[in-house]
Amino acid sequence: MKRSEVNKAIKEMEALAAKHGFALPPFCNWTAEDWQNKGSEYDEIRDNMLGWDITDYGLGDFEKVGFALITLRNGNQNNPKYKKVYAEKLLMLKEGQHSPMHFHWNKSEDIINRGGGTLIIHVYNDKDGELDDTDVLVNADGRSYYVKAGTGVKLRPGESITLWPHQYHDFDVEEGTGDVLIGEVSMCNDDNTDNRFYEPVGRFPKIEEDEAPYRLLCNEYPAAK
Repeated sequence: MKRSEVNKAIKEMEALAAKHGFALPPFCNWTAEDWQNKGSEYDEIRDNMLGWDITDYGLGDFEKVGFALITLRNGNQNNPKYKKVYAEKLLMLKEGQHSPMHFHWNKSEDIINRGGGTLIIHVYNDKDGELDDTDVLVNADGRSYYVKAGTGVKLRPGESITLWPHQYHDFDVEEGTGDVLIGEVSMCNDDNTDNRFYEPVGRFPKIEEDEAPYRLLCNEYPAAK
């Protein structure tokens, strides 16, 4: 993925968040130069991978398959220094863009439409890594019900769904409704070990440096001096 694509996605997400009145924490605005002067008092950001995360899943076509997101807060189940048992993310899915089918081994999460278009989440149960054809339990805004495997559950602004471990899901936007700002409230997040994609994809892209970074990504921070 080109750095220019990463920079463009970050600027688009900043604009979408501002449009819907979602203020970002200060560290989301730091430049690469700012990071050179950040000491160990900011290790929680480094160690728990807070901040910007842009991925094309290694497929090289971000406009069709990808996600822009920010980890706003996160604990760390692998480091007793950090006591938080929860995480929060903000995500942007553009109309025409898709995020691939996956589940989490351990994490439960609420996915919330924070504003914009209509989000569609297709759901399946996991059966030994395959997509099961059994009905799927949906927990959404206080309502529990079952849908057929593969159903696209629609979330309009303000609506949410709870996704459980081993519950396959993907993300799309309903055509004609516009880009979506998505919230995620969950257990601690570990993108290195807790994701199981149905079809093999990458997670953190290799960056082609065709211009200077507008913001550093969460796996690019320099160590504290």
